Amino acid sequence: MGKETVAVYWDFENIHASLYDSANGSGSYGRTQNRSKQQESLLDVQALYDFATTYGNVAINKAYCNWQWFAKYRHALLKCAVELVQIFPPGASAKNGADIKLSLDAIEDVLRFPHIDAIIVIGGDSDFIPLAQKIKAAGKDLIGIGCKSSTNQHWANSCSDFKYYETFVVESQSEETSEEAESDVIKVKDPVELLSKAIKQIAKKTGDEWVVKAAIRPVVKRLDPTFDESNYECKTFAELLKKYPKSFKVKQGEHDHLVSLIG
Repeated sequence: MGKETVAVYWDFENIHASLYDSANGSGSYGRTQNRSKQQESLLDVQALYDFATTYGNVAINKAYCNWQWFAKYRHALLKCAVELVQIFPPGASAKNGADIKLSLDAIEDVLRFPHIDAIIVIGGDSDFIPLAQKIKAAGKDLIGIGCKSSTNQHWANSCSDFKYYETFVVESQSEETSEEAESDVIKVKDPVELLSKAIKQIAKKTGDEWVVKAAIRPVVKRLDPTFDESNYECKTFAELLKKYPKSFKVKQGEHDHLVSLIG
């Protein structure tokens, strides 16, 4: 699991618009007065990125959008090291071209970087069906993510695996003060919170509450590259798990120990 490599592509306005419509009524976002203003932060960027890490190391992470209206996502996007690709819409009523640019980049990257094992596309547009066919023909897995209310079913069916945004966002976005949001100081994260997040994400992916112990640490390292057992006065990962018996259950599996959350 630790050697797998993932490329993530976000059709950012598409997924944001889906959440906007879910909250305000179908078609609400498409009205010019709603699109041409600073957007509120609706999308849980961190949860999507965390989920992507369960498939492997994120080597490419690109988001496509007309970013002038999405400044409130700045901190969340920086935190997840998302490369922002600016799309200038050709007209007020025309498609923004993000899906075309995204598809071309994804195919080019697959050809240029054969070590990429899986492609994750965040967006529910049926225009991605040809991309799915090309990616799978190249021998790669294509994982799609979209909202339940707006995802095209033919697009979902064309993927190797498809997840609805609502089903794996483990926790809602935490309310951060502006001071906390802009802080660049590295802090040692709470180990129970970090391990729990990794276990939840893997369990959502596999559909089993019991997670193979060896699968957890690589995901934890992707969630927090500064993670080290010594930060918590432990020599091994197993020792760290045993340190919190009220939070984690451990049992012997067929080839390795299995871990699940308590409560």
